[in-house]
Amino acid sequence: MIEEKKILDVTCGSKTIWFNKNHPSVVYCDKRNERLMSIWKSTSRDSERKCCVEPDIQCDFTELPFPDDTFKLVIFDPPHLEKVGDNAWLAKKYGKLGEDWQQMIHDGFCECMRVLEPYGVLIFKWNEFDIPANDVWQAIGRKPLFGHHSGKKSKTFWACYMKGVE
Repeated sequence: MIEEKKILDVTCGSKTIWFNKNHPSVVYCDKRNERLMSIWKSTSRDSERKCCVEPDIQCDFTELPFPDDTFKLVIFDPPHLEKVGDNAWLAKKYGKLGEDWQQMIHDGFCECMRVLEPYGVLIFKWNEFDIPANDVWQAIGRKPLFGHHSGKKSKTFWACYMKGVE
């Protein structure tokens, strides 16, 4: 059945960007597969929080288990936090970047482009909380075709790439 799906989310996490968290056209991937429930501090008080990461396929976005030219649309929302504790709520929810983040993002981008069909579209989401988007574009080696800042204080950047179009 996965062969029939034409959309790939390579870093689905808890699927926070999806309106339909089980869309039938999407293959959801993540390197994690876990259900977390605990008490984490929020800005106003301690609260119980839950994070469920349950991908269809558990894999690393730098080594995707799909043939070349498979998907029409790929979503890439990699971890974006560098300066966060390993046990912090945001690290559990979004993941954490290592010291080699530039190479990891570059390799992940290349894998996303590899599995896209010719003229397929890559939607890239990045939060500039720790690292500016321009540093990410430099690590990738190219700028997106277009994009948009959104979110609180415009820290989130949505960008669009197309395979075969520079």
